Amino acid sequence: MRKRRAEKRPITPDPKYNDVLVSRFINSVLKKGKKHLARKIVYDAIEIIENKTKSNGLEIFHKAINNVKPLLEIRARRVGGATYQVPTEVREDRSIALAIRWLINYAHERKDKSMSQKLAAELIAAANNEGASIKKKEDTHKMAEANKAFAHFKW
Repeated sequence: MRKRRAEKRPITPDPKYNDVLVSRFINSVLKKGKKHLARKIVYDAIEIIENKTKSNGLEIFHKAINNVKPLLEIRARRVGGATYQVPTEVREDRSIALAIRWLINYAHERKDKSMSQKLAAELIAAANNEGASIKKKEDTHKMAEANKAFAHFKW
């Protein structure tokens, strides 16, 4: 290896809830550098969650992300001309990144008025262990389980 590995930059917590995870979520919602708009979308979504469920929106947000986090994933690995789908454990920071990405992508696909409403609906569904992002996690786990025979190719 020629160059050293890039060190991870510390993420500053968001101003309203003082939470690093919310800050990461905002950064993932962010498009074209409009952080103010991304913050507004996420904060509105958390408010909508509080209004709909009559409980703490931040707790539901954390519960949703914990429910969507995958434990296993499959990675393509070439061994002697054949490509195998090898199941591997997911690192903590990657599992959070995947959960955030899945939640945002499946919120985009929902049929609601605004992005904050879509996001709120997807987060509530994920907190209740339902919705498209939970299905994605279960499908990922099923794929890993189905390819357990190739686990010895792990590197």
